[in-house]
Amino acid sequence: MASGKGGVGKSTVSTNLAVALSRTGAKVGLCDCDLYGPSVALMLGAQDQQPMATENNEIIPIEAHGIKAISMGFLLSEDSPVIVRGPLATRYTQQFLRQCLWGELDYLVLDLPPGTGDIQLTIVQTVSVDAAVIVTTPQEVALIDARKAAAMFQKVNVPIAGVIENMAWFECDLGTKYPIFGSGGGAKEAERLGVPLLARIPLDMDTRERADRGEPIATVDPAESNVSKAFAELAARLAGLLNP
Repeated sequence: MASGKGGVGKSTVSTNLAVALSRTGAKVGLCDCDLYGPSVALMLGAQDQQPMATENNEIIPIEAHGIKAISMGFLLSEDSPVIVRGPLATRYTQQFLRQCLWGELDYLVLDLPPGTGDIQLTIVQTVSVDAAVIVTTPQEVALIDARKAAAMFQKVNVPIAGVIENMAWFECDLGTKYPIFGSGGGAKEAERLGVPLLARIPLDMDTRERADRGEPIATVDPAESNVSKAFAELAARLAGLLNP
């Protein structure tokens, strides 16, 4: 999951997509590559757990909600900043990808930090990336940076699977949809890139509250939550694109 801009919900989308893929029966890993602002540990409700290591210094990922995960959030306390320069950030990223005992996986979801810098380049140089997914909100301010992320992946020959429009609208109890961040931006960007609009995820208080409690909305029965249903449909569509 990538975007040139922070705050568009990449971690929320990555975590819930990983859980939704797992609920289809797939073996899924989630790698939080945002070293400076890790949030996957909290969203999985596993921030108090610490990964173990083997005699060969291989990292054993944390397991929660049916997926395997690694994040700097498992290794540091909540108030400890990650103060590292590019070379060390590169080293940590490579360790997460190469020295973590992921086992046999059907999918490894990478939650990328904002921007187009060292960590993004390290990933494409370290592992074979099947596809990038661009996450954006509908507003032009977010789309500007999303285009930069898309352009970066195109330059390094990583296919773009599609665009996810997050926080597409807020829906009140009466069923009225309010496009707080604008409307149609994700669809226009997908059309410009020549890729599908994979999903439009609503802005939802229950999603936010569950993320804070470590209970991903994708764990809820899709029949009981429009957002969970959206993630289930996203997982099915993305799986179809990656496994035609």
